Amino acid sequence: MFPKVPDQHKTGNPLVPNGIGVIYVLFTTVYLFLIYFSGIAPASNGVSAPLTLAVCILFGGFMGLLDDWMDLKWRYKAFMPLVAALPLIYLAIENALRTSISLPFIGMIQFNEAYYFIIIPLIVMVVTNTVNQLGGLNGLETVCPAIILIGLMVLSQSYLILMLGPLILWLALAALNFNGKIFVGNSGSFAIASFAVITDLKSTLLVSIIPYIFNSALILLTVFFTRKRATVSVEGNKFVSDHRRSLVTLLTYHKPLTERQVVAIISLIIAIFVSIAVLMELP
Repeated sequence: MFPKVPDQHKTGNPLVPNGIGVIYVLFTTVYLFLIYFSGIAPASNGVSAPLTLAVCILFGGFMGLLDDWMDLKWRYKAFMPLVAALPLIYLAIENALRTSISLPFIGMIQFNEAYYFIIIPLIVMVVTNTVNQLGGLNGLETVCPAIILIGLMVLSQSYLILMLGPLILWLALAALNFNGKIFVGNSGSFAIASFAVITDLKSTLLVSIIPYIFNSALILLTVFFTRKRATVSVEGNKFVSDHRRSLVTLLTYHKPLTERQVVAIISLIIAIFVSIAVLMELP
């Protein structure tokens, strides 16, 4: 049913089903519509949160699958997530969501109207692209987003029901992806960005994705100044790099690590920053 692509990081490059994220997208969309029609969705005085979240994930999932099947260039992929931000902009305006963001060590910043038309699109675009840039290894695009989503859900008990079912399915897909059985793609990042905006947990999201931002900054600065990209060499079943142009190459710099070890270390780093973000929000 799904096209198969070679796993470049395994001996013999075995073929693995690709685009399995469509299962998550379809399940989540149906789940959120059922939540809405069942009447157990969080109360809203304006636009429905479940329906908005469903549309965002549907848009985002379609664009993620389009990238998987067409291998889009970065100049197109970078701005495509802006489409998925449109439902969030409408919800934020109609529901009069808070237009300020509290930044660590800086304090509260009020964006007013700019929050709707600049900050929300930036949140979606930055989260989606930075998660995508830290992909490539089995588990990075599934395990790490799941950790961030769990942190957001811990702080948003009233909205917990919205992502409970999808999270369970995502964890099952993450286990298969971590073991190299399937490729899911970058479908989960849209749920993170959308859920953070809907639940007004932008500050928590910002702290949680610091490792992603660091990785993207390292990649972009290296490309800008040296015109060189980050690559790792495979020696047997271990990765090793002779440069430090990304988070993965930084970890494997003259230090051979298996794919699972790299993914486990990065997941631990993400978990630490998510824990810090959650603790900062607790009273």
